[in-house]
Amino acid sequence: MTRYRLNLRITALLMAMVLLFAGCASVNLESHVAESASEALDLAASESDRQEAHAYLLRAADRFQNQNQHRDARTLLQSNQFDAADEQTRNQLILLSMASATALDDDTWAEDIASNIAPGHFLNYDRDLINRAAKLQEQTYRLAGDNLAAAVTLILLAEADANADTQSLHDAIWQNLKQTSDAKLADEEGRAIGYEAQGWLELAAILREPGANLDEQGRMIRDWQNNWPDHPAASTPPAELQLIASLADSRPEKVTLAVPLSGPLASAGAAIRDGFFAAYYEDESADREKISIRVVDTSDSSFPELYRELANEDQDLVVGPLEKDALAALADMDSLPVPVLGLNYLPSDTEAPSGLYQFGLSAEDEARQIADRMNAEGIDQILVLIPAGDWGDRLESALLKRLEHNESVALDIERYYREDNLRAVTADLLGITVSRDRAIDVERTAGINVEFEPRRRQDADGIVMVAEPTVARQFKPLFAFYFGGNLPVYSPSMVYEGNPDPSRDRDLNGVTFTDTPWILSDDNQFRSVVREAMPDIRGQLGRLFAMGADAWNLSKRLPLLRQVEGSSIDGQTGKLAMTPVGSIHREQLWAQFRNGTPEKLPPVETPEITEIQEMDELTEQE
Repeated sequence: MTRYRLNLRITALLMAMVLLFAGCASVNLESHVAESASEALDLAASESDRQEAHAYLLRAADRFQNQNQHRDARTLLQSNQFDAADEQTRNQLILLSMASATALDDDTWAEDIASNIAPGHFLNYDRDLINRAAKLQEQTYRLAGDNLAAAVTLILLAEADANADTQSLHDAIWQNLKQTSDAKLADEEGRAIGYEAQGWLELAAILREPGANLDEQGRMIRDWQNNWPDHPAASTPPAELQLIASLADSRPEKVTLAVPLSGPLASAGAAIRDGFFAAYYEDESADREKISIRVVDTSDSSFPELYRELANEDQDLVVGPLEKDALAALADMDSLPVPVLGLNYLPSDTEAPSGLYQFGLSAEDEARQIADRMNAEGIDQILVLIPAGDWGDRLESALLKRLEHNESVALDIERYYREDNLRAVTADLLGITVSRDRAIDVERTAGINVEFEPRRRQDADGIVMVAEPTVARQFKPLFAFYFGGNLPVYSPSMVYEGNPDPSRDRDLNGVTFTDTPWILSDDNQFRSVVREAMPDIRGQLGRLFAMGADAWNLSKRLPLLRQVEGSSIDGQTGKLAMTPVGSIHREQLWAQFRNGTPEKLPPVETPEITEIQEMDELTEQE
């Protein structure tokens, strides 16, 4: 009887297994819709026909992409089930992989894809897919950091697709070539195959000649067009090159520099004026027979009235004002008939009228760059010291917005006045006060003396110290005194007086800070000439002098920066680029105090938010 029951159990188990396998076999992969990536992988693994399994996984990945579920698609597309795929399947896999890698901004995956394809890979697809495949391939190369391969991809697309938008393609090719290193460009130029590729590489190379001014660049572009008359870019140059070639004819000739030359801002206005004229006289492209520059003092006048007078005098450009309230007064106008390059920024809730450009030494720019550098270096739990007042409020707002975007957090923000007890401020920042109060509470509760050993808070990764040099030299040693000496410290340019002073700045050793090329650049010929002739132009006045020099260089290039996406100027105050609403943002250099002297640091990879459009959106939200 027992044996009989055992046989029945074995028979039932065998029948269940048969039904189970029959159920698996009954799944129609042609029509089955997987609810998850793991379900799709399991069903594909059980399919004996590997081509059918691969086709099923590709359909499932495509369906996930259409539903914007790119992480599920990535799980399928990176599966080792595709290891033995045939060429057709492999091409479909690459196309879908490029779509999800770019959608997810997955640079590691993009690098892997890019390493396994050549720029001409998109030509393997059917004609109706070539354009989409090429665009995805170009985006993948860019995400992988290979802008040259991205440019070559688009050059090949322009040859293969007669219906492509020539102007947008040429603009994209040019932007990729601009972002290619000199060494890589020179190496590829010697190996380029094909008339169109050779022409593009030669065009990119000649415009990289150091020291070439706008007139010389315009001449180079026209010479190239004459030498390559049949090249597609000769008849349809990139928009940026069209603009450069025409800038000599459109640059302003009647310019008014409107700055304060008396009152509390007189020294700042004079430094800007001197920098403006120094750059003008150093500019070999300036036609001094045609250009006239008038200087007016804005300290005792109503700027809107002054502007209306200048507009009636047929001026081409007004540079100024420096005063924030004077600039804000222009915002009441719907448009400005004579363009204005303001030397400050409008309040964050004020819309700029048409014709107004804004440029200045923005502390908010520096705060965003500090947040980006800390994020790139893996520092995301931050303590912050900022002076009290309206200026500190603006800086704090910009810093917090960028920290939030970078998924970093300010654990504590201490606002202080110069006359505060800086020991107490530092103790509060590092949590020493909380530690001491906790010990006192224990003593009161337990009724016994507690042996107290202060400890700083342990969750912080770094410190942002916004302080002028005399205050910063007190804060930095206090960090060590209160057990925070191992925390990296980051500061804006105000931490450095601009002149090497090792004996006093030894207390700042280890502080990483951002500053202008005027201060930090190793080889700055313009600065050398100026300092020899004007030795008093140093420190903050030097930065304002550099701002004036950049104002001259910007005055000739405002249309270029406004109309050509991705265009920039390497200025004395930083790398200058313009937002869509006309605000100039600066990307500065980095240094760290060592033995009391700033030593320049290499740049780091920063988040995509440093792109100008997104920076502008942040500014508008402030």
